[in-house]
Amino acid sequence: MVGLVLACGCGVRGRPPWQRFEFESVQMAIPFRMVLHARDGAAATNAAHAAWERVAELNRVFSDYDPGSELSRLGATAPHEHPVDVSDDMHRVLTRAREVSEATDGAFDMTVGPLTQLWRRTRRQRELPDAGKLATALKATGWRGVELHSWPRKSVRLLRPGMRLDAGGIAKGYALDEATRVLRAAGISSSMVAGAGDIVVTGPPPGQDGWRIEVAGLDAPGAPPSRLLLLRHASLCTSGDVFQHVEIGGVRYSHIVDPRTGLGLTDHGLATVVGRDGMTTDALSTAISVAGPDRAVSIARRFGAEVLFLHKPGAVVETVESPGFPANGRGVGEAR
Repeated sequence: MVGLVLACGCGVRGRPPWQRFEFESVQMAIPFRMVLHARDGAAATNAAHAAWERVAELNRVFSDYDPGSELSRLGATAPHEHPVDVSDDMHRVLTRAREVSEATDGAFDMTVGPLTQLWRRTRRQRELPDAGKLATALKATGWRGVELHSWPRKSVRLLRPGMRLDAGGIAKGYALDEATRVLRAAGISSSMVAGAGDIVVTGPPPGQDGWRIEVAGLDAPGAPPSRLLLLRHASLCTSGDVFQHVEIGGVRYSHIVDPRTGLGLTDHGLATVVGRDGMTTDALSTAISVAGPDRAVSIARRFGAEVLFLHKPGAVVETVESPGFPANGRGVGEAR
């Protein structure tokens, strides 16, 4: 189901005015929202449908719920004696995932699939995983166990028995990038595409300096209020336990799994990253959540990104912010 809302803008003599169009669609099992500016409804609708089709195509590549997806089929045949040919999309995402893994000492790791499966059961049953099953899953995890090849064909080998990939911390950002690319190809120069806390924007709405994006605050007493940012030609991704967590034995666990322990994070925090593209900022927000506040700024800056990290290690909420993070209510974050 796709919804459409129109709002008139200003035009020039002889040309139809800019109009604001809004579309919504459930993609990758989450609600996606798209806002764009065009001069007629047909162009806007056609561009939006093409973008949704691209996102749906990527879901068929990266879903770990669909046994027929490319990602699931890769895991089902692990370990691989010989490299397995993969799509351009899979190779592109795995390449960026490896770069982030290397830069963060494994704080981001696409091989957490076995741990993710255990943790999903933990969240449903509200009981920690069996120690033996957890040890087995940890043995199957490790980003160095993924061997990538670019020549003579794009291919990959998963080297460990039971290894499974999980693209949950990077594929959504990539899908936002690709939806935006499709809109650009259709002649849409001002757009915002969002999915569950992750956003990619291009040129600002007509007559404005940027897209007004609200950055949520931490759900804790004494936390700073939410921020209003102006963004253009940039991406913003947020990771944390504000919306997805479970309490077991009096301990609050995040839905984000720590590759080192196999358990959900217990540090109450929220990492917001602003950068050049959704794929990178999506992965960085997850990596920074795992790596923690001490490494937040250095990790973000390695990829030309900015970060705002709110966390509550004790009774007081602490803030870590990179110098270039867009100011509250003023300034424009822009990454080209």
